[in-house]
Amino acid sequence: MKEDFLHYVWQYKKFDFSNLKTCAGDSVIIVNSGQYLQLAGPDFFNAQIILNEQKWAGNVEIHLKSSDWYLHQHENDTAYDNVILHVVWENDVPIFRKDNNEIPTLELKNYVYKEVLENYLKLKTQKSWIYCENQIKTIDDFALQNWQERLFFERLERKEIPILALLKETENDWEAVLFCMLAKNFGLNTNGEAFLKIAKSIPFSVIRKESFEIENLEAVLFGMSDLIPLEAEDNYAKDIQKRFDYCLQKYQFQKKINPQVQFFKHRPDNFPTIRLAQLAMLYNTYQNLFSKIMAITKTDDFYKLFDISVSNYWQTHYQFDKVSAKKKKKFSKSFIDLLIINTIVPIQFSYAKSQGKEITEVILNIMNSIQFEKNSIVEKFAFFGIKSQNAFETQSLLQLKNEYCNQGKCLNCAIGIQLLKN
Repeated sequence: MKEDFLHYVWQYKKFDFSNLKTCAGDSVIIVNSGQYLQLAGPDFFNAQIILNEQKWAGNVEIHLKSSDWYLHQHENDTAYDNVILHVVWENDVPIFRKDNNEIPTLELKNYVYKEVLENYLKLKTQKSWIYCENQIKTIDDFALQNWQERLFFERLERKEIPILALLKETENDWEAVLFCMLAKNFGLNTNGEAFLKIAKSIPFSVIRKESFEIENLEAVLFGMSDLIPLEAEDNYAKDIQKRFDYCLQKYQFQKKINPQVQFFKHRPDNFPTIRLAQLAMLYNTYQNLFSKIMAITKTDDFYKLFDISVSNYWQTHYQFDKVSAKKKKKFSKSFIDLLIINTIVPIQFSYAKSQGKEITEVILNIMNSIQFEKNSIVEKFAFFGIKSQNAFETQSLLQLKNEYCNQGKCLNCAIGIQLLKN
């Protein structure tokens, strides 16, 4: 058993509270169980109880054993001076305030409804993947959809954290933030962090000023990524090396990073050379990319926006000095979907918040129109009866698995609470 079960029982009054008595035999009437804030300090704030006909207002602390009070050193924390009731599963030692008065203790194991405890133990019995794997498909659609929406926005708020960090680093330059986040996602899992380092190392003013000439953009990106061969054979490589050296001198910024981009295990279309060439072409095509992206409200318009190719050289190359069959190397639909899910929607969400605008429905419409993601977590949920129809649902399931199931937070989960009620 974990404390979260006792929190649930106390919060939702899943026990017989008609004739409560403390361990000392005093009668207890719960007027208000308090606010469950899940912050530092006591578990429930601003509770009200009547103890032997005297009304008390203060906080309630909950533990599995009363001795946990001393184990957690609450006796030395002034935040616990206003605890009026200690709620425990097992009372093993008396607890005293600093003035040596004993804190009233309520032992819950004598009052919890039998079926509630049985449902909890059934839910928390170890399974092969998640605790509720044999029951989750019984959750009604309405409850599941409401919970998925909350999960989705929780995940979106988590994705907002690195955006806000970049915003601070760039002195509130949203265009620079977009460039860095796009670069990271162009690098995918293998080169994402390397591409982010590259993007952060280039003043966005350089990208902005050189965006009219594709060769200069490519020179800066390839130069900062250490991909230009030291002894190049073809004229293109020699030319962009000269352009890169010129840009370093012109804008007075230095190459201080060693990004170590990887080709290993990538299909040719995902080679870092191709992804950087696509990023360069994107900013060469749109000098006002940020404003365009912020104005789009439909998924089809994103597909049109990203309908671009690479420069002539990279249409016949995957690597420097190695000619290949000509291919325009446009963005695939699945790649654009990844950009929308992991970069564009989070930035739209964050920017709208900063401007005090409400775009919840726009974001939901975009995510509902994107095909569901294919990964092991989504497939496993489908195996247990929760099948996804779109990216909104798959993103919510990723949040559910990573932040609730993996953490054993069944009683912070609407599904777990619903199963306990059943």
